[in-house]
Amino acid sequence: MEKVKIIEAPLSKDAARELKAGDIVYINGEIYAARDAAHKLMIGLINEGKDLPLDIQNQIIYYVGPCPARPGEVIGSAGPTTSSRMDAYAPKLIELGLTGMIGKGLRSSDVVNAMKAHCSVYFGAIGGAGALIAKSIIKEEIIAFPELGPEALRKLTVKDFPATVIIDCEGNSLYDSGKAKFRSIKADVLG
Repeated sequence: MEKVKIIEAPLSKDAARELKAGDIVYINGEIYAARDAAHKLMIGLINEGKDLPLDIQNQIIYYVGPCPARPGEVIGSAGPTTSSRMDAYAPKLIELGLTGMIGKGLRSSDVVNAMKAHCSVYFGAIGGAGALIAKSIIKEEIIAFPELGPEALRKLTVKDFPATVIIDCEGNSLYDSGKAKFRSIKADVLG
């Protein structure tokens, strides 16, 4: 079994550079939760020359719109949403200092190029495991855009949040290496 790496958020560029595609991590500290509606509003603020409601430098954004919490819970089910929905907005946030994103699915070449240029990492969280992931969120606070309901910008405090490095700062992708490995195994099996 691979060793799990423990990382702290906020995530420095130096710490991000140490991560490689395929690394399994537990994230501890403060991260932010935002989906496409919040991203659109943040980019609007940037375009208007206004400040963001968070200091984006060295931050990790989790692409999630959590369900309401049941009594006694911090947060409801909190599974990842499809990351490509943020691809139009991510390069600008990466340029401004975003060092990590958590979601599911492929990323565009524009996002990967921004990640390589500015040392950002893309983590994958397991879709369908929202109830399990929610257990690693020990505190949540809406910090902006409350009118968006579940898609409001939230600050989350996490403990042992499970994720896998899908794309590292060098642009190495677990999706690409996984496909190559599958093709190699398939070729060996089929002769």
